[in-house]
Amino acid sequence: MSIAEMQTKLKGKVAIVTGASAGVGWHTAKALAQEGVKIVATARREHRLEQLTSEIRAKAGEAAYYVGDASRGETAEKTAALALQSFGRIDILINNAGMGNYKKLVETSEDEYDEMMDANMRSSFVFSRFVAPHLIAQRSGTVLFISSVAGMQGFPNEAVYCATKFAQVGFAQALDGELRGHGVRVGVICPGGVKTEFAIGKGRTTQSVADSYMMEASEVADAIVFACMQDSHTRVLQMTIRHLGAPQH
Repeated sequence: MSIAEMQTKLKGKVAIVTGASAGVGWHTAKALAQEGVKIVATARREHRLEQLTSEIRAKAGEAAYYVGDASRGETAEKTAALALQSFGRIDILINNAGMGNYKKLVETSEDEYDEMMDANMRSSFVFSRFVAPHLIAQRSGTVLFISSVAGMQGFPNEAVYCATKFAQVGFAQALDGELRGHGVRVGVICPGGVKTEFAIGKGRTTQSVADSYMMEASEVADAIVFACMQDSHTRVLQMTIRHLGAPQH
């Protein structure tokens, strides 16, 4: 595929992006919109979604949003319905919603476990469940899960977080086996640390993030767009992205 073909590869496609109010989700929505993708963004903060869609429209893009908790089936169902109502189809699902809370196991409560599992894994499940039938029916589409290097290797003081991210990787691998026969591509992106508000106050501080070898959210978004640009007969199964200066663990 030539550079010129890649530049028009996504034009006119429709993408749902979860966790789009900040960080990787925010930058992914904007990066996809720049390639001509029609965006349906979802998150819990309406004022941020309003700002995101306004910025996309200001650059001649098309965007809509739905406010809701990504771990709830109702949010997934209504976001998918909005995409179909607004743009007539769904081509891409970016399962990006998530949270972190870095603690020793003995300091992690059952409520914190449920909160992380819901935000990271349950959101991936419910959105995939409601979007997959549409992709199967049209025999095309891309589903990407934004996991983490913590979904490939366990880290101390991150046991529950790692569990949720390993779960996403396994879920994506299994779903690839289910859907590729229907022409639907499934993959997982595993970034290292990213400079966002993610986990600030829950194991990270603003200063620790600023001083770290972490990537910019826009750099991860570029990798996500690349994965979406693959030809219909190829797929990115798993991609690891890390800052050049990050230590190798």
